[in-house]
Amino acid sequence: MQAYVLDACGQLTPLSVWGELYLGGAQVTRGYLYRPELTAEKFLPDPFGVAGGRLYRTGDRARVLPDGKIEFAGRLDTQIKFHGYRIELSEIRNALNLHPQVRDSVAVIAKDASGQDAIIAYYVARQELETAALRAFLSDHLLDAAIPNLFAHLKRLPLTLNGKLNYEALPTLAEIRESVAQQFVAPRTREEATTAEIWADVLGLKRVSVEENFFELGGHSLLATQVISRMRTAFGVELQLRSLFETPTVAGLAATVAEKLAAAPFSFASTAPPARTEQGLEAQLAALEQMTEEEAQALLHASR
Repeated sequence: MQAYVLDACGQLTPLSVWGELYLGGAQVTRGYLYRPELTAEKFLPDPFGVAGGRLYRTGDRARVLPDGKIEFAGRLDTQIKFHGYRIELSEIRNALNLHPQVRDSVAVIAKDASGQDAIIAYYVARQELETAALRAFLSDHLLDAAIPNLFAHLKRLPLTLNGKLNYEALPTLAEIRESVAQQFVAPRTREEATTAEIWADVLGLKRVSVEENFFELGGHSLLATQVISRMRTAFGVELQLRSLFETPTVAGLAATVAEKLAAAPFSFASTAPPARTEQGLEAQLAALEQMTEEEAQALLHASR
């Protein structure tokens, strides 16, 4: 049997350059029985061997070393590009399996309703573990970008009849987010109600509890940017992105907004006035109602 490391164009890679491992020779079969599509994907004509030969595409990442040995580096189908980083899903699984209470795990990438990618880690343990504790544990073993957005506790990993992991039987991204948001605490103020509505829309949820952590619901930096932008428009206040990282709950972020509205209901320093959305006007009217007569007179004088 012959082994080849080929690039994306089907050409042999130079020494020490990573590619995909292909196998050829008389031992390679003609394909999968009754599965023509999979056969066409995995079994290709062999341009290096005898006429009519076939190459089997293994899906393994490999490279040829200067001494002729082939170095194997995991599966290509577990390598993803996530927020500009190349991440091995298998590395996430290996790191999570180091946790003393985790028996087994698997990491996958999924798209939410808005088309944003999210990394989900499914783990098997005797009991559900705290998300914050799992994040802290993985931060010692992985890059921050590789830490999953969501964690799902399972009694066992679903398997197919032939004993392989059944990815289709894993809980979906939407199902996990809804289960995380089950402990619902309703908004208590106008600011909390508007903030919760924005979060739910951005995260693709029906509703969001005011005490839930944005990042434990599957939020990440790109979605955080959307939230802050929409809240600036809704409330007509200047809100920094770091505010969401410092207070990642609806209650906390809404309290920050309320403080800003109370301290500076209108800002004349900016050359670009805040968008006059319904929520923003309501917030400004509420601030006006709370002003003393002296403050109102001072505001009128400053606007002339």
